[in-house]
Amino acid sequence: MATTWIVAADASRARFLQVVDRERALAEIEDLYNPAARLHERDMVSDAAPRFDGHGGVGKPGGRPTGGPASDRDAKKGAVDHEVEVFAKTIGEYLEKARTSHRYDRLHLVAPPKFLGQLRKELGKEVQKLVAEELPKDLSWLRRQDLEEKLLGR
Repeated sequence: MATTWIVAADASRARFLQVVDRERALAEIEDLYNPAARLHERDMVSDAAPRFDGHGGVGKPGGRPTGGPASDRDAKKGAVDHEVEVFAKTIGEYLEKARTSHRYDRLHLVAPPKFLGQLRKELGKEVQKLVAEELPKDLSWLRRQDLEEKLLGR
């Protein structure tokens, strides 16, 4: 019997589940967390660049803008996006190691559309060949029993 894994993930959590026995129950294998995805953007960048240089200040001679709020926002957004990319890469590496250890034969991916796209980019070619189905939904927060009902029709 082929071993089927289901990965239910979002930017902050990835749950690896295995379909076991003929009753098609789910067993949780691993649970990975990315706490950085839950941080506010303002917490991702420790120090903002100064908005003015010189000694003049706002509205005074010598005060020149040096970046402003838009560049701060871009830096923070970049930090969040980077953490999500790193987490997707971690999931891809975990799946590659599990594949080379022959821990699964078939793979189902369940993730919100944006993160599913990011995850696809981080999967190796051999892992991609084992993907039997993709479901663009955020179900990672569901209890195991609710996942069984949604995914396996129990």
